[in-house]
Amino acid sequence: MTEGLAQALGFACVPENPCLAGKGSFHASKEVMDLPLTREQKEERLQRYVEALERAGGVVFTDYRGLQVKDLEGLRRQLREVNASYEVIKNTLFRLAVERVGKKAPQDLLQGPLAAAFAQDPVAAAKVLTKFARDSKVLQIRGALLGDRFVDAAGVETLSQLPNREELLAQVVGALQAPIAGLVNVLAGPLRGLMNVLNARAEQLKEAA
Repeated sequence: MTEGLAQALGFACVPENPCLAGKGSFHASKEVMDLPLTREQKEERLQRYVEALERAGGVVFTDYRGLQVKDLEGLRRQLREVNASYEVIKNTLFRLAVERVGKKAPQDLLQGPLAAAFAQDPVAAAKVLTKFARDSKVLQIRGALLGDRFVDAAGVETLSQLPNREELLAQVVGALQAPIAGLVNVLAGPLRGLMNVLNARAEQLKEAA
């Protein structure tokens, strides 16, 4: 993997992503990637994975092999727009992190080169990734962690078809507006009637005077 590709993918926490906020960030230079991690480095990365899992609303796993640096940089920008971060993960350490937060990853999921999108809104991240995979014909969706449940690639595709938070809120507001408008109309009728009665009584009093 080239240094440019490493920088495009990143390795963990980034300051602008609250779901990965914590003790600094991993540096994705080629030299760092090629060096074996010390025990202290492994424990630090493991702890960062744990913190990322605890903060994220969901994690989507992908096989990024075959993508160009510019494509990966574009993908990361798109994911940042939905408050998600796209990072290379070390499978063994990530599996341990999953166990530390009380979950169990499927044996066949955390295998091979993987990059994960840590997202506050997993639906929004799934939409970005599935569209990117469809357009690029290179990126492969492997699965996702949603709460305590792991889903496969088909599950991520289904997830991407659901409304995200903003869309869901808009639908809820729309559903509420219709009854409220009806209520206003219902209330407006008697109020208009009351005003007509008051106006008529006022006219009667004027004539009597």
